[in-house]
Amino acid sequence: MAGNAEWLAKVREEALESALPIIDPHHHLWDHPGSRYELDELMADAAQGHNIRATVFVECKSMYRAGGSDALKPVGETEYVNGIAAKSASGGFGETRVAAAIVGFADLRLGAKVDEVLEAHIAVAPARFRGIRHASAFDDSPDVRASHTLPPKGLLGLPAFREGYARLAKYGLSFDAWLYHTQIPELTALARAHPETTIVFDHFGGPIGIGPYEGKRAEIFAQWKKDVAELAACPNVVAKLGGINMAVNGFGWHKRDLPPTSDELVAATRDWYLHSIDVFGPERCMFESNFPVDKLSCSYGVVWNAFKKIAKGFSEAEKASLFHDTAARVYRLA
Repeated sequence: MAGNAEWLAKVREEALESALPIIDPHHHLWDHPGSRYELDELMADAAQGHNIRATVFVECKSMYRAGGSDALKPVGETEYVNGIAAKSASGGFGETRVAAAIVGFADLRLGAKVDEVLEAHIAVAPARFRGIRHASAFDDSPDVRASHTLPPKGLLGLPAFREGYARLAKYGLSFDAWLYHTQIPELTALARAHPETTIVFDHFGGPIGIGPYEGKRAEIFAQWKKDVAELAACPNVVAKLGGINMAVNGFGWHKRDLPPTSDELVAATRDWYLHSIDVFGPERCMFESNFPVDKLSCSYGVVWNAFKKIAKGFSEAEKASLFHDTAARVYRLA
């Protein structure tokens, strides 16, 4: 079965450049019936030979408060993750600082009223809370699932959303953007309208490879290159490089008898990485695991080997940016 330990164990690789310091700037934590990914599971993945110094948790609608106002329920996720981060920081679970930074959810359509939610997040994790992700991934096709937050079409341009988004700068918070490739111009418009706020462009803008987009990868890539180049012209945008091994991306890794090797991942996806690094520059890019979501397709050790093979031709300073320094700067990690 794709994603399970037995299937993933069929492809094992020794970690390349095992001393290279890494911050994993995008992973999730949850404990759902039949699906658990908490500190133990993440540390088992991080123990596959790569030097994971710290991680950044990104919201996933986990452990919301059961009571109180709907607006404040997402603060429960930050409380939950901050507890895991404190447990990790105790030193009893290895040297990796798990969830050293936290990106939570607030419904930015609350407009100015979102201040109460932002302040509540910061209050429960003052040393770790760094940003908001209000996912906007939406497509007209019923074959393409919308984000877990069930956003309406055109979320990033709604007046109420824009009003709430404008409040992020007051608190020094960044914005993680999860959307599909067809929506990248909407994000560019948002970045231009609010140059004071740092935007983190997640997962290459979600190139879709299923439903009506299946079999159109070359056409999609050509338009994506243009849209990403325009987005990169906004100096307040940085890019996360990863999260392209999900089912929605259409590579079908999870349907195979064997999970992919790092060489196979590189051969299939290298061009998306290299174009992003070309237009943003290494100092505005960071490799990300997107675990455990991408774990449906490949193991943690393999995906970081793929990143290292993609970065092979870069200088030591450029690799430091891609694997560690950009994430440390953007999420303010010492």
